[in-house]
Parts: sequence; C-alpha cells; structure tokens
Amino acid sequence: MTTSSPTNENPGASSSSSSSSSSVDVETLRRDRILSSKLYFDVPLRMVPLIYSSSYDIAFLCIEKLHPFDSSKWGRICQFLIKDGVLERSRIVEPLEASNDDLLVVHSESYLSSLKSSYKVAIIIEVPPVALLPNCLVQQKVLYPFCKQVWGTILAAKLAKERGWAINVGRVWGNIYHLLPQILSANVCMVMIIDLDAHQGNGHEMDFGNDSRVYILDMYNPDIYPFDFKARTYIDQSVQVQSGTPTQVYLEELDKALEAITMMTEGPKIAYYVLTEAGASQCKFLVAGNNFNPELVVYNAGTDILDGDPLGQLKVSPNGVASRDEKVFRFAKKKNIPLVMLTSGGYMKSSAKVIADSLMNLSVKRLIDLASPPLGT
Repeated sequence: MTTSSPTNENPGASSSSSSSSSSVDVETLRRDRILSSKLYFDVPLRMVPLIYSSSYDIAFLCIEKLHPFDSSKWGRICQFLIKDGVLERSRIVEPLEASNDDLLVVHSESYLSSLKSSYKVAIIIEVPPVALLPNCLVQQKVLYPFCKQVWGTILAAKLAKERGWAINVGRVWGNIYHLLPQILSANVCMVMIIDLDAHQGNGHEMDFGNDSRVYILDMYNPDIYPFDFKARTYIDQSVQVQSGTPTQVYLEELDKALEAITMMTEGPKIAYYVLTEAGASQCKFLVAGNNFNPELVVYNAGTDILDGDPLGQLKVSPNGVASRDEKVFRFAKKKNIPLVMLTSGGYMKSSAKVIADSLMNLSVKRLIDLASPPLGT
C-alpha cells in the first residue's frame, strides 16, 4: 500500500495557494515601493501648493506643433500669475524625478522597455514623426515632461491632504491610472473624480469602473471623440452636454450635478442628468448601496469647453470657465474635502490666460491663497 504525499493529494489547492501567495507578494512589493517613494517629500509652509516645472513644457524641433494641444502653455500660465503679482516664482513647488521603482508601481518591466522604441512612443502620443527621432531624444524631450507632470499630481495629492487644496499646472489626465494607486495608498481610501474636460474620460472610466473606492462624475460632450459607449456604463454620474451648449446652460447643469453629489453623500440615491438635443434636462436616479464620502477630489479642469475650441465644440465663455472652477472649489470647501486641480486639456492659445484668470478669481474669492505665506514661515 502506497501513501500519497500531501503535495499530490490536492494539486488544485496547492496551485491556488501558490497563486494567492504570489498575488500577496506582488501587492506587498508594490506597496513597499509606494511607501519608500521620495515623490512624497515634505514641502515647507512658505511654499504655495501650486506645482509646476519648466520640464512640463514640450518644445523641441517644433514637434509640439504636430499635435493640436498647446503643450507649452503651462509656463505661460505661471508667467501670467507672476506678472500680475498674484504668485511669487520662488514659492512654486517643483516635483522630483521618479525612480524606476516608482514607475514599476503601475507599469511592468516589459512596458517600460517597450518605450525604448521611438515608434512605440509615436503611436502612444499620436505624433507619427516622433518615430524617426533617436530614442534618447524621445526619452528626454517627450517622455520626461509627461512623467514629470504625473509626479507633480502625486505630490499635489499629498499637499491637498495637508493644505486643503493643491493645483498641478500640467496636463496629466490621460495618466490618471498612474496616479490613483499611489493616492489610494497614501492614507486615502476613497477618491472622487470630477471630470469637466469636454471629452469623455474613457481611460479612467475603464480603469476604475469596478473599483468601489473611486466615484466618477463626468460632464462631457457626447458628440465628440472618444465615443466609448462601454466606458460610459462605468460612469457613476453622467452629464452629457451637446455641441453648442452655451455658458448659462452649462453652469446650470453643473449646479445640478454638484447638488446630486450632495444628495448622494447624504442619502441613498445617485442622480445624473442628460441634456437632450432640445436643451431639456433629463434627470435619472440610481439607488446607491452605500453613501460615498470621498477623502479627496481629483478635479479635471479642462478648458476645451471654451467657445471656439476646435475639439471641445462647446460655447462656454472665459468667465464661464472661472465660474465653473469656483463652483467646484466651493463644493469641495463646503463638504470639507481636499481638492487637487489639474489644468488639463484646452486646444487654443488663449486657454493659458483663461486658466490664469480663473486661478486669480479663486484667489480673490479666498478659495485658494497664492500670495501670502503663513505667519512664522
């Protein structure tokens, strides 16, 4: 009579146990990388929680002109604020450079290796001529600015938790997938995304559609790219504003959306509004199993909603953009939720001044403070 060894008695259980152990090891390694990251450095109180680096601006061999996005507007935003005496250059916070371990929190070794191909990068950023450039230049002049902006938002999340608000003057929304793992591991359990860029945020909707820690409000134009109907099913609160929507109607719909969030945090229902072609607002309700009380708002403040923007196709005035931003900041302040603002999309040269004017309005209304450092610093 032979006796089977324990490893042969239930191979399925052994395989399952091994897989479970492997998953735990991977998650432990990932969390250790986050906790050991130097991206969360302490910022002196005399510094303003506004993050920017000259590395954000992409300007090299005119490649920035091959894409409709104004990739060098970030520096101009800060210049406007400095020129108007609202901000001191010496008080702007600059993010650090990420280490390889930081990148491995959300990317595999194979993916990072694939970026050593200029052709691969050209496909990702939708600028075909980049494929012809030496990869060392692509790394330095294209990928590095993108990475720097992402790390700026990670630092902004930390500052928002400490100061109540923070602004990253950069375009990082397409990389929100990179940000939330760090944010959700940095003493934050629930995050609300308020996406007011004109385009549907299909990327973060697909990434976090089944993640109960993330709530998504997306107010977008359904008549423009990306037409991602599957991703729309993951939006917790959807507000559709058709092409040509004017300022007043846009702001009225935003008021309803923010009120719906208030209802959600105080009661068992979620409301969302759809603006029909006739201009009427349709309200729908979904029953929420649990109230969602976010510990951080990530606000995508795209300016492609501006009248005249060739891609956004809405008709919101510059003053309307300022009112929109003010409404979101007032909402977060009233609910006592820290807020991270990302200046994000906008395809007209005028958007830099519009953003700067909006930030000045927030400062005048005392929703942010860009001028005076705290006493004793």
